Amino acid sequence: MKTGPGSRRVVITGLGVISPSGNDLATFWGNVSRGMSAAGPVTRFDVSKLPTRIAAEVKNFDGAQSIKAKKPGRFELSVQYSVAAATLAVNDARVDFSLMDSERACVIEGTTLSGAHSVVEVSNTYASTEHNYRALHPYNVIGGYCGEGSSTISLMLGIRGYAMTYCSGCASGNDAIGHAFRSVQTDEADVAVAGGTEELHELLHAGFCRVRSMSVRNDSPATAVRPFDRKRDGFILGEGAVFLVLEELGHALRRGARIYAEVLGYGKSAEAYHATDPHPQGWGYIRALRKALGDARLAPSDVHYINAHGSATPLNDPIESRAIKEVFQEHAKRLAVSATKPIHGHMMGASGAVETLVTVLSIHHGLIPPTINLTDPDDGCDLDYVAQGGRPYPVRVAMNLNAGFGGRYACLVLGKFEG
Repeated sequence: MKTGPGSRRVVITGLGVISPSGNDLATFWGNVSRGMSAAGPVTRFDVSKLPTRIAAEVKNFDGAQSIKAKKPGRFELSVQYSVAAATLAVNDARVDFSLMDSERACVIEGTTLSGAHSVVEVSNTYASTEHNYRALHPYNVIGGYCGEGSSTISLMLGIRGYAMTYCSGCASGNDAIGHAFRSVQTDEADVAVAGGTEELHELLHAGFCRVRSMSVRNDSPATAVRPFDRKRDGFILGEGAVFLVLEELGHALRRGARIYAEVLGYGKSAEAYHATDPHPQGWGYIRALRKALGDARLAPSDVHYINAHGSATPLNDPIESRAIKEVFQEHAKRLAVSATKPIHGHMMGASGAVETLVTVLSIHHGLIPPTINLTDPDDGCDLDYVAQGGRPYPVRVAMNLNAGFGGRYACLVLGKFEG
C-alpha cells in the first residue's frame, strides 16, 4: 500500500510501552486482548474527599534503568516514562543511532501536563518563601516545561535531527505520530521516534472531578468505564508512555528490520465549537476521518477496524458513533469498532499513542480487542463494538481516532505491510 504518488512509504519497526496494563509488549497485549482492566484505587495522592477515587496506575516501574543521569529522580515521572518507552521502542527496532546519520532522525512527543509537578512545586516554594527566587531549585525550573521529554529522549538516545513536543489535548499522541509520519514521508527524516506520555496528577484528577467527566463507580474499578453503554458515567485517568519507531521502508528493508505495520494516512481537524463538548453532528470526527482516508487514498469500504476514542462520557459516545456512520455509510455496519480506555485508562496526551499501539498490535496479531463493560448499548450507539471478547480477524486496514478538549481531532490510518 502507498500513501500517494511519489511519496515515501513509512513503516513501524519498533514498539515500546510503559502502562498500567504492563511495561512490556507481551504483558500489555495479553491484558488488552483479554480485556483485563488495570483500574484500581488511587494510591499516588489523597482522594478521600473526591467523588472519583479510582484510576489506572503504572506499577513496578524503575526510571533509573532508563535515565542515564546521576539523579534520575530529578526528572518528572512523565519524562522517566517517556525515556523508558522510547528506549524500549528503539531497542525493539534494533536501531543504533551511532551507526547512522543521527541528523536524519527525530523525536516527536505528545503530552498535556508533563512538567506540572515542577510548576506546582516552584509556585508553592516561591509563595511560601515570600518570593525568594534563590529558594527555587534549578531542576524544577527546567522540569516545568512540557517539552523536556522530547529533549531528554534526544539527549539520551543521541538523536540530532530535531526534537519537539505536541500539546493538543487528548489528540496529542496521534498528532505526534502523524507529524513523525509526515517527516519520514517527505524525506525530512529516515527514522522517527514518536509517541506520548502522561502521569497522574492530583490537580488534573480533581479538575476532572469538578467537570464531572469521570466515573464514580469507586466500588467496582474494573467495570467502572462503560463506553457506548446506557449507564456510562465517564472515564478514569491512566498514565504511562508509548513510543513507536517509524522508518522509511527502504531504510528498514536494507537493515533487515521487522515490520509491524505500515502508516498509510493522517488527518486532523478543529471544530471551533466549544471548550469541552464535541459538536452534536460530530463535525470534527467526520473531517478527521475523511482527511485521513483521503491522505491514505483509501475508500471507507477498505477499513476493517476502528479503535475509537470511546471516552464513556454522555456526550462523546453517541456523537462519535454518529460520525462513523456518516463517513462509512452502509459499510459502518460491517466495521469492527472497539474502545480500550476501560482497560488501560484515559492516558490523556498518551491516549493516541497507546491506542495506536493497540491498533498496530491488532494488525500484527490478527485480533481485535474487546470493548469491555458494554452490556446495554445507548440510543444511537448501534455499531459492532466487539463487546463479547476479543475477536480473531485478519485486519488489513485499521484507524485510530482521538479527540481533545477544545475541539481537536486526529486520526491515523494503519495497514498490514505488503511488500
